[in-house]
Amino acid sequence: MKKAKIGVIPLVDFEKKSYWMLPGYMDAIVELGGFPLMLPLTDDKEIISQIAYEFDGFLFTGGHDVSPEMYGERISDKCGECCIMRDTMEKLLLNEVLKANKPVLGICRGIQLINTVLGGTLYQDLPSQKPSEINHHQTPPYDIPVHNVNIIENTLLYNIIKKDELSVNSYHHQAVKELSPILTTMAYSPDGLIEAVGIKDKKFVLAVQWHPEFSYKTDESSRKIFKAFIDAANE
Repeated sequence: MKKAKIGVIPLVDFEKKSYWMLPGYMDAIVELGGFPLMLPLTDDKEIISQIAYEFDGFLFTGGHDVSPEMYGERISDKCGECCIMRDTMEKLLLNEVLKANKPVLGICRGIQLINTVLGGTLYQDLPSQKPSEINHHQTPPYDIPVHNVNIIENTLLYNIIKKDELSVNSYHHQAVKELSPILTTMAYSPDGLIEAVGIKDKKFVLAVQWHPEFSYKTDESSRKIFKAFIDAANE
């Protein structure tokens, strides 16, 4: 059977002037039935439109902070390095992908990018804007769970995991603040932070704040997330 072709957003290294990729993103897709390809960063609308219609699914990866300019705020001194190339390309691509109703999986920056493109806002820096006893920024190894999330029943994520609580890893300092009116919350952490979102009337849109690409080898729920995404892309 032909494997679903998954477009993967590249990470960017400004110092080396290069695109790069964490192997977990690619390996998880391969292991669970997909065919990953790293995409170019471009604002060429014709290319982006062709990508949106020729690929079967899209993985919006982690990486740089989303620029606060995306949601109408000034950049604070607590905001990390941003990548305007990614912000621009991913905004154009996400809009095309949603129009085409192609499956989308967002991870870490992915949930933040999707929320801002669709009209939401972010905490630029959790430690200074929303202090918590929950560990949202763990140290290595990154495949070890550090806090729980509560999963809302009758959501896509609940139907995938079949649990109302899940232990997750966590490595981020930005997060969803005001949720886009287009998105619905699927999971939240004990301190009230939104940890997973989706769009009810789309084929498959799921974005999580944690990192299943680090834990899919040892964690069944992480594997289920990737598998459900790839299965949707294979349909």
